[in-house]
Amino acid sequence: MGVFRLIYIILNFLIAQCQAQDLLASLDYGTFQGTYNARYNISYWRKIPFAAPPVGENRFRAPQPPIPITNGTYNSDQSYDFCPQRTVNGTEDCLYLGLFSRPWTAPQPLRPVVVVFYGGAFIQGGGSFSIPPAGYPVLNVSTSNNFIFVYPNYRVNALGFLSGAEIAASPTSDSNTGLLDQQAVLRWTNKSIQEFGGDPKNVSIWGQSAGAGSVVAQVIANGGKTEPKLFNKALASSPFWPKTYKYNSPETQAVYDNFAALAGCSGPNSLACLKSADLQTLRTASLAVSASHTYNTTSYTWGPVIDGVFLTQPLSQATIKGEVNIDYGFSVYNQHEGENFIPSGFQNTISSGTPPFNSSTTSFETWLRGFLPGFSPRNIGRVLDLYPVSGTAEELTYNTTYVRAGLIYRDVVLTCPAYWTARAAKKKSYVAQYIISPAKHASDTAYWNQVNAVQQTQPLIYKGFAGAFASFFQTGDPNAHKLTDGSVPGVPDNWRTGKEFVIASEGFYEGGTVELGTRCGFWRQLADQIPI
Repeated sequence: MGVFRLIYIILNFLIAQCQAQDLLASLDYGTFQGTYNARYNISYWRKIPFAAPPVGENRFRAPQPPIPITNGTYNSDQSYDFCPQRTVNGTEDCLYLGLFSRPWTAPQPLRPVVVVFYGGAFIQGGGSFSIPPAGYPVLNVSTSNNFIFVYPNYRVNALGFLSGAEIAASPTSDSNTGLLDQQAVLRWTNKSIQEFGGDPKNVSIWGQSAGAGSVVAQVIANGGKTEPKLFNKALASSPFWPKTYKYNSPETQAVYDNFAALAGCSGPNSLACLKSADLQTLRTASLAVSASHTYNTTSYTWGPVIDGVFLTQPLSQATIKGEVNIDYGFSVYNQHEGENFIPSGFQNTISSGTPPFNSSTTSFETWLRGFLPGFSPRNIGRVLDLYPVSGTAEELTYNTTYVRAGLIYRDVVLTCPAYWTARAAKKKSYVAQYIISPAKHASDTAYWNQVNAVQQTQPLIYKGFAGAFASFFQTGDPNAHKLTDGSVPGVPDNWRTGKEFVIASEGFYEGGTVELGTRCGFWRQLADQIPI
Protein backbone atom coordinates (compact mmCIF):
# COMPACT_ATOMS: atom_id res chain seq x y z
CA MET A 1 0.00 0.00 0.00
CA GLY A 2 1.40 3.42 -0.96
CA VAL A 3 2.26 6.07 1.63
CA PHE A 4 -0.31 8.55 0.32
CA ARG A 5 -3.02 5.90 0.31
CA LEU A 6 -2.18 5.02 3.91
CA ILE A 7 -2.25 8.70 4.95
CA TYR A 8 -5.66 9.07 3.23
CA ILE A 9 -7.08 6.10 5.14
CA ILE A 10 -5.71 7.36 8.46
CA LEU A 11 -7.10 10.88 7.91
CA ASN A 12 -10.52 9.52 7.04
CA PHE A 13 -10.44 7.31 10.11
CA LEU A 14 -9.56 10.29 12.32
CA ILE A 15 -12.31 12.42 10.72
CA ALA A 16 -14.80 9.64 11.29
CA GLN A 17 -13.68 9.36 14.93
CA CYS A 18 -14.14 13.12 15.42
CA GLN A 19 -17.56 12.99 13.80
CA ALA A 20 -18.55 10.09 16.05
CA GLN A 21 -17.54 12.12 19.12
CA ASP A 22 -19.57 15.09 17.87
CA LEU A 23 -22.57 12.81 17.37
CA LEU A 24 -22.80 11.63 20.96
CA ALA A 25 -25.87 13.07 22.69
CA SER A 26 -26.12 12.65 26.47
CA LEU A 27 -29.64 12.77 27.89
CA ASP A 28 -30.79 12.13 31.43
CA TYR A 29 -31.75 8.54 30.60
CA GLY A 30 -28.90 7.52 28.31
CA THR A 31 -26.22 8.42 25.78
CA PHE A 32 -27.07 8.09 22.10
CA GLN A 33 -24.67 7.65 19.20
CA GLY A 34 -25.54 9.36 15.93
CA THR A 35 -24.28 8.84 12.37
CA TYR A 36 -23.23 11.06 9.47
CA ASN A 37 -24.20 10.53 5.81
CA ALA A 38 -21.81 12.26 3.41
CA ARG A 39 -24.00 11.79 0.33
CA TYR A 40 -26.78 13.96 1.76
CA ASN A 41 -24.65 15.87 4.28
CA ILE A 42 -26.93 15.02 7.18
CA SER A 43 -26.31 13.87 10.69
CA TYR A 44 -28.95 11.61 12.13
CA TRP A 45 -30.13 9.55 15.06
CA ARG A 46 -32.62 7.12 13.59
CA LYS A 47 -33.91 5.44 16.75
CA ILE A 48 -34.29 7.08 20.15
CA PRO A 49 -36.90 5.85 22.66
CA PHE A 50 -39.05 8.70 23.97
CA ALA A 51 -41.34 6.56 26.14
CA ALA A 52 -41.56 3.08 27.63
CA PRO A 53 -43.14 0.34 25.51
CA PRO A 54 -46.94 0.67 25.94
CA VAL A 55 -47.56 -2.98 26.76
CA GLY A 56 -49.44 -4.87 29.46
CA GLU A 57 -51.17 -2.47 31.82
CA ASN A 58 -49.75 0.42 29.77
CA ARG A 59 -51.78 -0.60 26.72
CA PHE A 60 -54.41 2.16 26.12
CA ARG A 61 -52.47 4.38 28.56
CA ALA A 62 -50.70 7.72 28.15
CA PRO A 63 -46.99 7.24 27.38
CA GLN A 64 -44.81 6.56 30.39
CA PRO A 65 -41.19 7.76 30.87
CA PRO A 66 -38.57 5.95 28.78
CA ILE A 67 -36.63 3.11 30.36
CA PRO A 68 -33.06 4.26 31.28
CA ILE A 69 -30.23 3.01 29.06
CA THR A 70 -27.82 1.34 31.50
CA ASN A 71 -25.68 -0.87 29.26
CA GLY A 72 -23.47 1.73 27.61
CA THR A 73 -23.96 3.99 24.61
CA TYR A 74 -27.14 3.35 22.62
CA ASN A 75 -26.58 2.78 18.90
CA SER A 76 -29.30 4.89 17.31
CA ASP A 77 -28.46 3.89 13.74
CA GLN A 78 -31.25 1.35 13.68
CA SER A 79 -34.60 1.24 11.97
CA TYR A 80 -37.66 0.78 14.13
CA ASP A 81 -41.00 -0.80 13.42
CA PHE A 82 -44.33 0.95 13.09
CA CYS A 83 -46.89 0.84 15.85
CA PRO A 84 -49.44 -1.94 15.20
CA GLN A 85 -51.16 -1.42 11.88
CA ARG A 86 -54.49 -2.58 10.51
CA THR A 87 -53.39 -6.04 9.35
CA VAL A 88 -50.31 -7.96 10.56
CA ASN A 89 -47.64 -5.28 10.73
CA GLY A 90 -46.07 -3.35 13.56
CA THR A 91 -45.17 -3.88 17.20
CA GLU A 92 -46.30 -2.34 20.46
CA ASP A 93 -42.67 -1.55 21.29
CA CYS A 94 -42.83 1.37 18.90
CA LEU A 95 -42.47 4.68 20.77
CA TYR A 96 -39.28 5.88 19.11
CA LEU A 97 -38.26 8.97 17.19
CA GLY A 98 -35.57 9.89 14.69
CA LEU A 99 -33.71 13.18 14.15
CA PHE A 100 -32.17 14.43 10.91
CA SER A 101 -30.26 17.66 10.21
CA ARG A 102 -27.21 19.17 8.64
CA PRO A 103 -24.13 18.66 10.82
CA TRP A 104 -23.90 20.84 13.94
CA THR A 105 -21.19 21.33 16.54
CA ALA A 106 -21.29 23.45 19.67
CA PRO A 107 -20.94 26.42 20.01
CA GLN A 108 -22.68 26.96 16.66
CA PRO A 109 -26.09 28.66 17.01
CA LEU A 110 -29.06 26.48 17.83
CA ARG A 111 -31.37 25.83 14.90
CA PRO A 112 -35.14 25.74 14.42
CA VAL A 113 -36.85 22.38 14.93
CA VAL A 114 -39.63 20.76 12.87
CA VAL A 115 -41.58 17.90 14.46
CA VAL A 116 -43.39 15.90 11.77
CA PHE A 117 -46.46 13.73 12.38
CA TYR A 118 -47.37 11.14 9.75
CA GLY A 119 -50.69 10.60 8.04
CA GLY A 120 -52.77 7.47 7.55
CA ALA A 121 -56.32 8.39 8.68
CA PHE A 122 -55.32 7.70 12.32
CA ILE A 123 -55.46 3.99 11.49
CA GLN A 124 -52.02 3.32 9.98
CA GLY A 125 -48.64 4.91 9.26
CA GLY A 126 -45.24 5.32 10.87
CA GLY A 127 -42.30 7.63 11.40
CA SER A 128 -39.70 8.26 8.71
CA PHE A 129 -36.37 6.54 9.30
CA SER A 130 -35.20 6.38 5.69
CA ILE A 131 -32.09 8.19 4.47
CA PRO A 132 -32.74 10.85 3.33
CA PRO A 133 -35.83 11.51 5.45
CA ALA A 134 -39.20 12.41 3.98
CA GLY A 135 -38.82 16.17 4.37
CA TYR A 136 -35.32 16.32 2.90
CA PRO A 137 -36.49 18.23 -0.24
CA VAL A 138 -37.72 21.04 2.04
CA LEU A 139 -34.41 21.21 3.91
CA ASN A 140 -32.46 20.95 0.66
CA VAL A 141 -34.40 23.52 -1.38
CA SER A 142 -31.84 26.18 -0.36
CA THR A 143 -28.96 26.77 2.03
CA SER A 144 -30.63 29.83 3.58
CA ASN A 145 -32.59 27.59 5.95
CA ASN A 146 -31.14 25.16 8.46
CA PHE A 147 -33.32 23.18 10.82
CA ILE A 148 -33.73 19.79 12.50
CA PHE A 149 -36.47 17.34 11.56
CA VAL A 150 -37.90 15.10 14.30
CA TYR A 151 -39.96 12.12 13.11
CA PRO A 152 -41.78 10.19 15.85
CA ASN A 153 -44.06 7.20 15.93
CA TYR A 154 -47.44 7.46 17.62
CA ARG A 155 -50.10 4.85 18.29
CA VAL A 156 -52.93 4.54 15.76
CA ASN A 157 -56.31 2.77 15.34
CA ALA A 158 -57.77 1.24 18.51
CA LEU A 159 -54.44 1.25 20.32
CA GLY A 160 -54.17 4.99 19.87
CA PHE A 161 -57.78 6.15 19.92
CA LEU A 162 -59.99 3.77 21.91
CA SER A 163 -62.29 5.66 24.25
CA GLY A 164 -65.50 5.13 26.21
CA ALA A 165 -66.73 4.83 29.80
CA GLU A 166 -64.40 1.94 30.62
CA ILE A 167 -61.34 3.90 29.51
CA ALA A 168 -62.46 6.98 31.46
CA ALA A 169 -63.02 4.96 34.65
CA SER A 170 -59.59 3.30 34.60
CA PRO A 171 -56.69 5.00 36.44
CA THR A 172 -54.24 3.34 34.04
CA SER A 173 -56.02 4.15 30.78
CA ASP A 174 -56.50 7.29 28.73
CA SER A 175 -58.40 8.51 25.69
CA ASN A 176 -56.41 9.92 22.76
CA THR A 177 -53.23 7.99 23.59
CA GLY A 178 -51.94 8.57 20.06
CA LEU A 179 -52.18 12.33 20.58
CA LEU A 180 -50.59 11.99 24.01
CA ASP A 181 -47.69 10.14 22.36
CA GLN A 182 -47.24 13.18 20.12
CA GLN A 183 -47.28 15.59 23.04
CA ALA A 184 -44.72 13.40 24.82
CA VAL A 185 -42.48 13.88 21.77
CA LEU A 186 -42.98 17.64 21.96
CA ARG A 187 -42.11 17.59 25.67
CA TRP A 188 -39.04 15.47 24.88
CA THR A 189 -38.08 18.02 22.24
CA ASN A 190 -38.53 20.91 24.65
CA LYS A 191 -36.29 19.19 27.19
CA SER A 192 -33.66 17.47 25.06
CA ILE A 193 -33.33 19.01 21.60
CA GLN A 194 -30.48 21.36 22.58
CA GLU A 195 -28.21 18.33 22.86
CA PHE A 196 -28.68 17.90 19.11
CA GLY A 197 -28.29 21.58 18.21
CA GLY A 198 -31.98 22.43 18.20
CA ASP A 199 -33.63 25.53 19.63
CA PRO A 200 -36.50 24.56 21.97
CA LYS A 201 -37.92 28.07 21.61
CA ASN A 202 -38.25 27.82 17.83
CA VAL A 203 -40.30 24.69 17.13
CA SER A 204 -42.75 24.04 14.29
CA ILE A 205 -45.14 21.13 13.98
CA TRP A 206 -46.06 19.77 10.55
CA GLY A 207 -48.03 16.93 9.06
CA GLN A 208 -50.13 15.83 6.11
CA SER A 209 -53.61 14.26 6.26
CA ALA A 210 -53.99 12.65 9.71
CA GLY A 211 -50.53 14.03 10.43
CA ALA A 212 -51.98 17.48 9.84
CA GLY A 213 -55.03 16.46 11.88
CA SER A 214 -52.52 15.71 14.62
CA VAL A 215 -51.16 19.23 14.17
CA VAL A 216 -54.71 20.56 14.60
CA ALA A 217 -55.10 18.52 17.80
CA GLN A 218 -51.87 19.87 19.29
CA VAL A 219 -52.85 23.43 18.31
CA ILE A 220 -56.07 23.25 20.36
CA ALA A 221 -54.75 20.94 23.11
CA ASN A 222 -55.26 21.83 26.75
CA GLY A 223 -57.61 24.65 25.91
CA GLY A 224 -54.82 26.42 24.03
CA LYS A 225 -52.81 26.69 27.25
CA THR A 226 -50.25 23.90 26.93
CA GLU A 227 -47.38 24.54 29.34
CA PRO A 228 -44.57 24.98 28.82
CA LYS A 229 -44.92 26.40 25.32
CA LEU A 230 -43.95 23.46 23.14
CA PHE A 231 -44.12 25.06 19.67
CA ASN A 232 -44.95 28.40 18.10
CA LYS A 233 -45.58 27.54 14.42
CA ALA A 234 -47.90 25.01 12.81
CA LEU A 235 -48.13 23.90 9.19
CA ALA A 236 -51.12 21.70 8.37
CA SER A 237 -51.08 20.09 4.92
CA SER A 238 -54.61 18.86 4.14
CA PRO A 239 -55.60 18.20 7.76
CA PHE A 240 -57.82 15.14 8.14
CA TRP A 241 -60.15 16.13 11.00
CA PRO A 242 -63.08 13.71 11.14
CA LYS A 243 -66.00 13.98 13.51
CA THR A 244 -64.86 14.49 17.09
CA TYR A 245 -67.44 13.01 19.44
CA LYS A 246 -67.21 13.33 23.22
CA TYR A 247 -65.56 10.45 25.05
CA ASN A 248 -68.89 9.57 26.72
CA SER A 249 -71.15 10.01 23.69
CA PRO A 250 -73.33 7.12 22.44
CA GLU A 251 -71.27 7.03 19.22
CA THR A 252 -67.98 6.63 21.09
CA GLN A 253 -69.37 4.01 23.45
CA ALA A 254 -70.81 2.05 20.54
CA VAL A 255 -67.34 1.88 18.97
CA TYR A 256 -65.85 0.62 22.25
CA ASP A 257 -68.57 -2.00 22.70
CA ASN A 258 -68.26 -3.22 19.12
CA PHE A 259 -64.47 -3.42 19.35
CA ALA A 260 -64.61 -5.34 22.65
CA ALA A 261 -67.16 -7.77 21.23
CA LEU A 262 -65.10 -8.40 18.09
CA ALA A 263 -62.04 -9.05 20.28
CA GLY A 264 -63.98 -11.52 22.42
CA CYS A 265 -63.91 -9.21 25.43
CA SER A 266 -67.53 -8.27 26.07
CA GLY A 267 -68.67 -8.03 29.67
CA PRO A 268 -67.88 -6.19 32.92
CA ASN A 269 -64.13 -6.92 32.66
CA SER A 270 -63.81 -5.93 29.03
CA LEU A 271 -60.90 -3.49 29.48
CA ALA A 272 -58.79 -5.97 31.45
CA CYS A 273 -59.49 -8.51 28.73
CA LEU A 274 -58.45 -6.06 26.02
CA LYS A 275 -55.22 -5.25 27.86
CA SER A 276 -54.24 -8.90 27.95
CA ALA A 277 -55.59 -9.91 24.54
CA ASP A 278 -53.38 -11.18 21.74
CA LEU A 279 -52.20 -8.28 19.58
CA GLN A 280 -53.37 -9.83 16.32
CA THR A 281 -56.85 -10.21 17.77
CA LEU A 282 -56.90 -6.46 18.43
CA ARG A 283 -55.58 -5.65 14.95
CA THR A 284 -58.31 -7.71 13.34
CA ALA A 285 -61.06 -6.19 15.50
CA SER A 286 -59.75 -2.66 14.91
CA LEU A 287 -59.78 -3.14 11.14
CA ALA A 288 -63.33 -4.50 11.23
CA VAL A 289 -64.55 -1.50 13.22
CA SER A 290 -62.98 1.04 10.87
CA ALA A 291 -64.22 -0.74 7.74
CA SER A 292 -67.78 -0.83 9.09
CA HIS A 293 -68.03 2.96 9.07
CA THR A 294 -66.83 3.87 5.60
CA TYR A 295 -69.37 5.81 3.49
CA ASN A 296 -72.17 5.77 6.05
CA THR A 297 -72.38 7.63 9.38
CA THR A 298 -68.75 8.68 9.09
CA SER A 299 -65.69 7.91 7.04
CA TYR A 300 -63.37 5.86 9.24
CA THR A 301 -63.80 5.51 12.97
CA TRP A 302 -60.56 5.85 14.88
CA GLY A 303 -59.55 9.39 15.66
CA PRO A 304 -59.56 12.13 18.30
CA VAL A 305 -62.36 12.47 20.82
CA ILE A 306 -63.22 15.34 23.13
CA ASP A 307 -61.93 13.83 26.36
CA GLY A 308 -62.31 16.88 28.63
CA VAL A 309 -58.62 16.89 29.54
CA PHE A 310 -56.34 16.93 26.49
CA LEU A 311 -59.06 18.05 24.07
CA THR A 312 -61.52 20.16 26.02
CA GLN A 313 -63.60 21.56 23.16
CA PRO A 314 -64.17 21.08 19.42
CA LEU A 315 -61.95 22.71 16.84
CA SER A 316 -64.78 24.93 15.62
CA GLN A 317 -65.10 26.48 19.09
CA ALA A 318 -61.43 26.60 20.08
CA THR A 319 -60.45 28.48 16.94
CA ILE A 320 -63.25 31.06 17.09
CA LYS A 321 -62.26 31.78 20.70
CA GLY A 322 -58.56 31.99 19.82
CA GLU A 323 -57.75 29.32 22.41
CA VAL A 324 -54.80 27.91 20.49
CA ASN A 325 -51.12 27.20 21.05
CA ILE A 326 -49.66 28.89 17.96
CA ASP A 327 -48.39 32.31 16.96
CA TYR A 328 -47.99 31.50 13.25
CA GLY A 329 -50.29 29.25 11.21
CA PHE A 330 -49.95 27.97 7.64
CA SER A 331 -52.47 25.57 6.08
CA VAL A 332 -52.69 23.97 2.64
CA TYR A 333 -55.64 22.23 1.02
CA ASN A 334 -56.02 20.51 -2.36
CA GLN A 335 -58.74 21.38 -4.85
CA HIS A 336 -60.22 17.89 -5.36
CA GLU A 337 -59.04 16.04 -2.27
CA GLY A 338 -62.49 15.33 -0.86
CA GLU A 339 -63.03 12.97 -3.78
CA ASN A 340 -60.60 10.47 -2.23
CA PHE A 341 -63.08 9.80 0.58
CA ILE A 342 -66.50 9.58 -1.09
CA PRO A 343 -68.14 6.67 -2.92
CA SER A 344 -66.59 6.15 -6.34
CA GLY A 345 -70.03 5.15 -7.62
CA PHE A 346 -70.94 8.86 -7.78
CA GLN A 347 -69.03 8.96 -11.07
CA ASN A 348 -71.37 6.51 -12.83
CA THR A 349 -75.05 6.20 -13.71
CA ILE A 350 -75.00 2.50 -12.70
CA SER A 351 -74.68 1.81 -8.97
CA SER A 352 -71.45 0.29 -7.71
CA GLY A 353 -69.53 -0.18 -4.49
CA THR A 354 -70.51 -1.33 -0.98
CA PRO A 355 -72.92 0.16 -0.12
CA PRO A 356 -73.88 1.00 -3.72
CA PHE A 357 -74.07 4.59 -5.00
CA ASN A 358 -74.52 6.27 -8.36
CA SER A 359 -74.59 9.78 -9.80
CA SER A 360 -78.31 10.39 -9.22
CA THR A 361 -79.67 13.06 -6.92
CA THR A 362 -81.39 10.39 -4.82
CA SER A 363 -78.13 8.50 -4.29
CA PHE A 364 -76.30 11.71 -3.44
CA GLU A 365 -78.87 12.73 -0.84
CA THR A 366 -78.80 9.26 0.73
CA TRP A 367 -75.05 9.63 1.21
CA LEU A 368 -75.43 13.18 2.54
CA ARG A 369 -77.91 12.13 5.24
CA GLY A 370 -75.57 9.33 6.28
CA PHE A 371 -72.58 11.69 6.34
CA LEU A 372 -74.53 14.23 8.42
CA PRO A 373 -76.76 12.01 10.59
CA GLY A 374 -77.43 14.77 13.13
CA PHE A 375 -78.87 17.19 10.57
CA SER A 376 -82.58 17.95 10.40
CA PRO A 377 -84.33 17.95 7.01
CA ARG A 378 -84.22 21.75 7.12
CA ASN A 379 -80.47 21.81 7.58
CA ILE A 380 -79.96 19.18 4.88
CA GLY A 381 -81.88 21.58 2.64
CA ARG A 382 -79.53 24.39 3.61
CA VAL A 383 -76.55 22.24 2.62
CA LEU A 384 -78.17 21.53 -0.76
CA ASP A 385 -78.68 25.26 -1.29
CA LEU A 386 -75.08 26.09 -0.35
CA TYR A 387 -73.75 23.34 -2.61
CA PRO A 388 -76.11 23.35 -5.62
CA VAL A 389 -76.11 20.80 -8.42
CA SER A 390 -73.95 23.19 -10.45
CA GLY A 391 -71.78 25.70 -8.66
CA THR A 392 -68.42 27.26 -7.96
CA ALA A 393 -65.81 27.25 -5.25
CA GLU A 394 -62.29 28.65 -5.09
CA GLU A 395 -60.71 28.14 -8.55
CA LEU A 396 -63.35 25.47 -9.25
CA THR A 397 -66.51 25.18 -11.37
CA TYR A 398 -68.49 21.94 -11.13
CA ASN A 399 -71.66 20.26 -12.41
CA THR A 400 -71.33 16.60 -11.36
CA THR A 401 -72.45 14.66 -8.30
CA TYR A 402 -68.92 13.37 -7.77
CA VAL A 403 -67.32 16.79 -7.52
CA ARG A 404 -70.25 18.19 -5.54
CA ALA A 405 -70.03 15.46 -2.88
CA GLY A 406 -66.25 15.74 -2.83
CA LEU A 407 -66.49 19.48 -2.20
CA ILE A 408 -68.81 18.96 0.78
CA TYR A 409 -66.56 16.29 2.27
CA ARG A 410 -63.47 18.39 1.57
CA ASP A 411 -64.90 21.43 3.31
CA VAL A 412 -66.18 19.60 6.40
CA VAL A 413 -63.25 17.27 7.07
CA LEU A 414 -60.24 18.91 5.40
CA THR A 415 -60.53 22.50 4.19
CA CYS A 416 -62.49 24.26 6.93
CA PRO A 417 -60.30 22.67 9.62
CA ALA A 418 -57.28 23.93 7.65
CA TYR A 419 -58.76 27.41 7.26
CA TRP A 420 -59.86 27.70 10.90
CA THR A 421 -56.53 26.48 12.24
CA ALA A 422 -54.40 28.89 10.22
CA ARG A 423 -56.62 31.88 10.87
CA ALA A 424 -56.68 31.26 14.61
CA ALA A 425 -52.92 31.91 14.86
CA LYS A 426 -52.17 34.78 17.21
CA LYS A 427 -49.71 36.70 15.00
CA LYS A 428 -49.99 35.73 11.32
CA SER A 429 -51.86 33.25 9.18
CA TYR A 430 -51.28 31.85 5.71
CA VAL A 431 -53.58 29.71 3.54
CA ALA A 432 -52.69 27.94 0.29
CA GLN A 433 -54.61 25.89 -2.27
CA TYR A 434 -52.92 23.33 -4.50
CA ILE A 435 -54.71 22.98 -7.87
CA ILE A 436 -52.19 21.14 -10.09
CA SER A 437 -54.17 18.29 -11.69
CA PRO A 438 -55.36 15.93 -10.34
CA ALA A 439 -55.11 17.90 -7.07
CA LYS A 440 -56.35 14.92 -5.07
CA HIS A 441 -55.49 14.18 -1.48
CA ALA A 442 -51.67 13.92 -1.17
CA SER A 443 -51.03 15.07 -4.77
CA ASP A 444 -48.96 17.96 -3.43
CA THR A 445 -46.58 15.69 -1.50
CA ALA A 446 -44.55 15.09 -4.68
CA TYR A 447 -42.86 18.43 -4.14
CA TRP A 448 -41.68 17.84 -0.58
CA ASN A 449 -42.08 14.20 0.51
CA GLN A 450 -39.01 12.27 -0.67
CA VAL A 451 -36.60 13.12 -3.46
CA ASN A 452 -38.16 12.62 -6.91
CA ALA A 453 -37.96 13.85 -10.47
CA VAL A 454 -40.65 16.54 -10.29
CA GLN A 455 -38.40 18.64 -8.09
CA GLN A 456 -36.01 18.85 -11.06
CA THR A 457 -38.52 19.01 -13.89
CA GLN A 458 -40.67 21.67 -12.20
CA PRO A 459 -38.09 23.86 -10.42
CA LEU A 460 -40.34 26.94 -10.23
CA ILE A 461 -43.07 25.06 -8.34
CA TYR A 462 -40.51 23.25 -6.19
CA LYS A 463 -38.71 26.42 -5.15
CA GLY A 464 -41.87 28.45 -4.64
CA PHE A 465 -43.80 25.74 -2.78
CA ALA A 466 -41.15 23.86 -0.78
CA GLY A 467 -39.25 27.13 -0.38
CA ALA A 468 -42.27 28.73 1.30
CA PHE A 469 -42.45 25.81 3.73
CA ALA A 470 -38.75 26.06 4.54
CA SER A 471 -38.91 29.81 5.10
CA PHE A 472 -41.93 29.39 7.36
CA PHE A 473 -40.17 26.78 9.48
CA GLN A 474 -37.09 28.97 9.77
CA THR A 475 -38.71 32.34 10.41
CA GLY A 476 -42.51 32.07 10.73
CA ASP A 477 -42.83 33.96 7.43
CA PRO A 478 -43.03 31.94 4.16
CA ASN A 479 -41.71 34.95 2.23
CA ALA A 480 -38.72 35.89 4.39
CA HIS A 481 -36.41 33.58 2.42
CA LYS A 482 -38.38 33.63 -0.82
CA LEU A 483 -36.63 31.70 -3.60
CA THR A 484 -38.65 32.87 -6.60
CA ASP A 485 -38.00 36.30 -8.15
CA GLY A 486 -39.99 39.46 -7.56
CA SER A 487 -42.33 38.84 -10.48
CA VAL A 488 -43.70 35.71 -8.77
CA PRO A 489 -46.31 36.32 -6.04
CA GLY A 490 -45.44 35.35 -2.51
CA VAL A 491 -47.75 33.91 0.15
CA PRO A 492 -50.25 36.56 1.31
CA ASP A 493 -51.05 37.10 4.97
CA ASN A 494 -54.58 35.71 5.03
CA TRP A 495 -55.68 37.68 8.08
CA ARG A 496 -54.65 40.98 6.51
CA THR A 497 -55.64 40.41 2.87
CA GLY A 498 -58.24 37.63 2.84
CA LYS A 499 -56.18 36.08 0.04
CA GLU A 500 -54.73 32.61 -0.42
CA PHE A 501 -51.62 31.34 -2.18
CA VAL A 502 -52.62 29.28 -5.23
CA ILE A 503 -50.18 26.65 -6.51
CA ALA A 504 -51.06 26.05 -10.19
CA SER A 505 -49.31 24.20 -13.01
CA GLU A 506 -48.23 27.49 -14.61
CA GLY A 507 -46.95 28.97 -11.35
CA PHE A 508 -48.42 30.90 -8.44
CA TYR A 509 -51.07 33.56 -7.96
CA GLU A 510 -53.24 35.05 -5.25
CA GLY A 511 -56.81 33.78 -4.94
CA GLY A 512 -59.63 34.92 -2.71
CA THR A 513 -61.20 33.13 0.27
CA VAL A 514 -64.55 34.95 0.45
CA GLU A 515 -66.58 31.94 -0.72
CA LEU A 516 -64.54 29.63 1.50
CA GLY A 517 -65.13 31.88 4.48
CA THR A 518 -68.88 31.83 3.83
CA ARG A 519 -69.06 28.05 3.56
CA CYS A 520 -66.84 27.49 6.60
CA GLY A 521 -68.97 29.99 8.52
CA PHE A 522 -71.99 27.83 7.74
CA TRP A 523 -70.26 24.68 8.99
CA ARG A 524 -69.08 26.44 12.14
CA GLN A 525 -72.66 27.52 12.83
CA LEU A 526 -73.82 23.88 12.73
CA ALA A 527 -70.60 22.28 13.95
CA ASP A 528 -72.09 20.86 17.14
CA GLN A 529 -74.41 18.69 15.04
CA ILE A 530 -71.61 17.08 13.00
CA PRO A 531 -69.52 17.43 15.34
CA ILE A 532 -66.28 19.19 14.40
